[in-house]
Amino acid sequence: MIRMYKLLVFSSVLLAFTFCCQSPKSNHIVHDTMEETYYSPEDFDRIEKIDAHVHLRTDFDTVFVQQAIRDNFRLLNISVYTSPRLTPEAQEDFSLKLIEKYPEVVAYGTTFSLEGFTQSDWEKKTLAYLKESFAKGAIAVKVWKNIGMELKNEQGELVMITDAVFDPVLRLIKEEDITLLGHLGEPKNTWLPLEEMTVQGDRDYFRENPKYHMYNFPDLPSYEEQIAARDQLLANNPDLRFVGAHLGSLEYDVYELAKRLDSFPSMAVDMAERISHLQHQAVTDWEGVRDFIISYQDRLIYGTDLRAGASDIQAKGLTEPEEISAHAHQVWLRHWQFFTGDEEMQVPKVTGTFKALKLPKTVVDKIYRINAEKWYPGIRH
Repeated sequence: MIRMYKLLVFSSVLLAFTFCCQSPKSNHIVHDTMEETYYSPEDFDRIEKIDAHVHLRTDFDTVFVQQAIRDNFRLLNISVYTSPRLTPEAQEDFSLKLIEKYPEVVAYGTTFSLEGFTQSDWEKKTLAYLKESFAKGAIAVKVWKNIGMELKNEQGELVMITDAVFDPVLRLIKEEDITLLGHLGEPKNTWLPLEEMTVQGDRDYFRENPKYHMYNFPDLPSYEEQIAARDQLLANNPDLRFVGAHLGSLEYDVYELAKRLDSFPSMAVDMAERISHLQHQAVTDWEGVRDFIISYQDRLIYGTDLRAGASDIQAKGLTEPEEISAHAHQVWLRHWQFFTGDEEMQVPKVTGTFKALKLPKTVVDKIYRINAEKWYPGIRH
């Protein structure tokens, strides 16, 4: 009897230990052992890092490059087609100029124009332009939220990324072993009133950009329809290497994002302008956020969306180069503190306090460099 009792006690302890080592809402085991080592704030400018999502478009934006060099960052400069006014060609020309001046620091991703989308020669022109961009060194192609939210066909219907017209483009991207970077859909917050949005960054952005505040346009496709189209794209193209910009527009819930990463092995996500959403969730579910990052450490890519016209820069009225540089440094340093520290934090975009994540070095290295090099082959010149 005594032997049986001891066996039962040992089994109970073993079960309890196993349960405690699991994420509270996930079946993924978190491997965080006594042998793990950690970075400190002092390591920030010593460790090689990549910001894999910035938008540098003018000579003024070279202040970001200079600060990146001081903070030991390389940059992936992303072109994006938002309107005929900002052409892919002009953005590419500036990226190439940056690369010529900073070949060890800057890489670039191209995009394609939607001008003349309904015309018969759009496909031919688009494929020719992308081939030329790849020959010049583009390592990614960006598609933006205007596909699904603005672009219309000849019948006046909104066009989703799953439309057959994009099939030749996707085929070329796969054949050339290029990564598709997709900003498809928007934060779930945009379907809410401003006062109900969860983070200040979204309140600022959609106040300044009301045409993308979907709460005011109930007749347009819903958040769920936007995400379903993106998911269908991945289901239709399982061999497409895809990075979902901005936490894949699933920024509001790490558990929902985990489901997509489980479903689509060829999908990773960058964190550009959505780290505040992780911090918001950490206020009430710190363990869940940390467990998610450790469990999916091979699928998460650091990025910021830094650009001179960003909402936080405009809100602060920053205009001088030294002000922009200081802002970039503060953003990068604050994120490093979140991922590597263990103190209580408060940040401008989040209501409440949360604890920094104290991630192991191995996880931090993947988020800040290794994953970008894996998901964007060619990012290291």
